[in-house]
Amino acid sequence: MILSNAKELIGLEFNPYSFGVEKGKIKELVAAIGDTNPIYSSLEAAQQAGYEGIPVPLTYLQIIDSFGGYGFEEKVEKLKLNPVKILHGEQEYEYLADIHAGDELTVNSKVIKAVTKRGSTGGMDVITTENRYTNQKGELVAIAKGTLVHRH
Repeated sequence: MILSNAKELIGLEFNPYSFGVEKGKIKELVAAIGDTNPIYSSLEAAQQAGYEGIPVPLTYLQIIDSFGGYGFEEKVEKLKLNPVKILHGEQEYEYLADIHAGDELTVNSKVIKAVTKRGSTGGMDVITTENRYTNQKGELVAIAKGTLVHRH
């Protein structure tokens, strides 16, 4: 079934999921992006910089969403989108507290905004989801918002 009205998605919630923050995944990400800051590989360096443990790099939340949450096919099916007509529009992260290797995060995700735009060459749905990340202590540590563009 394909989406008929983007506004019907507002408030749609995804099942929560949990993800353990792994030192190895942090190391893989910083190697992939070329960040050589020792705080991401050495507990001693991280603590000298004022962290409790090895912190996550700023885009680590994408790792959590890619490996811990819904797969692409599951997500587009739940959103009733045609997967060949999707573009990633925007991504933003708000960190409210430090996230470290060894933390266990629970992610709650829902659609917070959905609009349909029409133009002379067709239209598009612009859908924004919000993920809220809570650590094992029950603290909200981050919020991420992602926007998908679904072309008609």
